[in-house]
Amino acid sequence: MLAIDAKIIINGIESTDLSAADSLTRAVVISLFTWRRAKPDDVIEGQKMGWWGDAIEPPEPNDKIGSRLWLLAREKILPSTFIRAREYAIEALQWLIDDNIASRLDVITERFGTDGIALQCTIYRDDGTNTVLRFDNAWEIIRGV
Repeated sequence: MLAIDAKIIINGIESTDLSAADSLTRAVVISLFTWRRAKPDDVIEGQKMGWWGDAIEPPEPNDKIGSRLWLLAREKILPSTFIRAREYAIEALQWLIDDNIASRLDVITERFGTDGIALQCTIYRDDGTNTVLRFDNAWEIIRGV
């Protein structure tokens, strides 16, 4: 099983233990690192992948599970890869705003080491608290290494 190595910072407290993480943290991990079904205009090799339930119309329009980060698995790390990774992560986490769990979110993608991409998500809540999740091994997770 592939380990998800995350540095979690919640209100200034740092942790790396996802097993003891709160439900928001677990929901973000699921949203980012499960495969959302590819869109009709996505360039893919083979199947559209993703959760089978996305093939049927959900009760809420555009209520999808997961992210399209998996589409980057065969990409080279170029500036356009960082842009797409950020767009896919924002798309995957948009439900947090739609469901009034977060007031806004920020996503940063950056190079990690010589051949990796790190992903940092900040979820801002209406009560003034925020949750920062940083995935230094996001590229390994995306590529299934």
